[in-house]
Amino acid sequence: MNLFELVERLFEQYGYLVLLIGLPLDFIALPIPPGNTTLTYTGFLAYKGVINMVPAMGSAFIGAAMGLTITYILGYRLGMPLIERYGKWLFIKPSLVEKTQAYYSKYGNKLLIVCFFIPGVRQFIGYFIGMIRVPYRTVWIYGYTGVAAWVLAFFSIGFIFGEQWQYILNVVEHYLKVIFLCLAGSVLVLLVRSRVKREKAKKLTNATRNE
Repeated sequence: MNLFELVERLFEQYGYLVLLIGLPLDFIALPIPPGNTTLTYTGFLAYKGVINMVPAMGSAFIGAAMGLTITYILGYRLGMPLIERYGKWLFIKPSLVEKTQAYYSKYGNKLLIVCFFIPGVRQFIGYFIGMIRVPYRTVWIYGYTGVAAWVLAFFSIGFIFGEQWQYILNVVEHYLKVIFLCLAGSVLVLLVRSRVKREKAKKLTNATRNE
């Protein structure tokens, strides 16, 4: 029995609990099976008429929202105490978290909407925004909007493309990885340029003082 036959069998036995339990596990960093695949295959099952589209999408959203909420609470309650106590062993200082929080204040809310599409980020974003104390109202507005967009996008791949869902999913995930690598490279370049400018300004200030 392959993975997809297993998922279909689970739907037959447990119905939409598969989504209510499976998707939170994906957010908790236990992607068994991966969330993108689960959602797309769920859309395909709706396309085949095995399950109903509306309750499937509703269950998927609730399951994903539960995953985001659980990881947010864990990050909020446990994140900073762990960093303060064990951060030095992980090379993470509280000051780094504070700087990250400042960057998030400028750009983070909009990025929160799209971060669920970024490979490897979805499993950690809830912990992160909890750790830097993002207000829950912000999570409600931007985080759950991002969750809804993610669920709709990947469910639609399976529902619209039917038998071709695996091919389309592979193409989409490939381009998402390319886009993510480009964005990560751009951010790295900007950080390096900012660091170089600060070093130059510091040297200029020291030279002026010495004169």
